[in-house]
Amino acid sequence: MTETNPQGCWGRRVAKFKDLSASPDALFSNMTKAGLPNPLIEVRIADPEDLDREMPHGQQGELLVRGPTVITNYFQVDAPDKFHLGWLVTGDVAKLDEEGAIIICDRSKDVIKSGGEWISSIDLENHISGMNEIAVAAVVAVPHPRWDERPVAVVTLPAGSGPGKEQGLKERVVSHCLKAFAKFQVPDDVIIWKEIRLTSTGKLDKRSIREKLSSQSYVLPKTMEAKSKL
Repeated sequence: MTETNPQGCWGRRVAKFKDLSASPDALFSNMTKAGLPNPLIEVRIADPEDLDREMPHGQQGELLVRGPTVITNYFQVDAPDKFHLGWLVTGDVAKLDEEGAIIICDRSKDVIKSGGEWISSIDLENHISGMNEIAVAAVVAVPHPRWDERPVAVVTLPAGSGPGKEQGLKERVVSHCLKAFAKFQVPDDVIIWKEIRLTSTGKLDKRSIREKLSSQSYVLPKTMEAKSKL
C-alpha cells in the first residue's frame, strides 16, 4: 500500500512451532495475508455504512489506517472521501485474524452486496480458477430486483479447449463452488468469453467487464424467467 510508505505491515520473522506441522493449505492461507501492522501504523476495521463504528473482531469491513508515515492527502487531487477524521480510507474490505494480521477480502468497489450480506469476488475467483478447465475467472456484481446484487462469473477456457468443454460448464462451476461456499455466495451464472481484459498492472479489469455486460443489456437468467412469467 503506497499510501503507508515506507512500510505498512510485515510478516513474522520466526516461524511458530505449530507452523512446522501445518498443512499446505494452512501455510498457503498465511501467505495470502497482508501481515501484521508495523508499530507505527494503527488499523481499524470499520462499518462501511458508519466509519465511526468498529466491526467486531473477525468480521470484515472497511480497512482504515493512520500513522506518521500514512499520507494525509493526495498531490493535486481533492479526495475528501478517502479520509475520515485522520484515518485513510483504503478502499479495501478486510478483517483481522486472531493474531491481528490483516486479511484483505476484496476491494470495496468489487465486493458483491447481496441481501445485506457481503460476498468476496476474490475468494470466488481464486476457487473457480483452481478448476483445470478454467484459465481465468472474474466475478462481478450484477443488479437483482430482490437481492440488490448477485455474483456472476465471467471465465475463459484454456487454449485448445474444444466447443464440447462449454457444455455443462455452469453446472460444474456451481458444484465446485458449493464445496467451499454457502449457496447464497455461489454465482448465479457463468459466462464464457474468449478474452478477459487486464489493467496496465495486470489485474482483472472489472470495470470494463461491468461496462460490457451493461452494454449487452445482460440480465440474470432467473430474473429473465421471472419477467417472462409476468
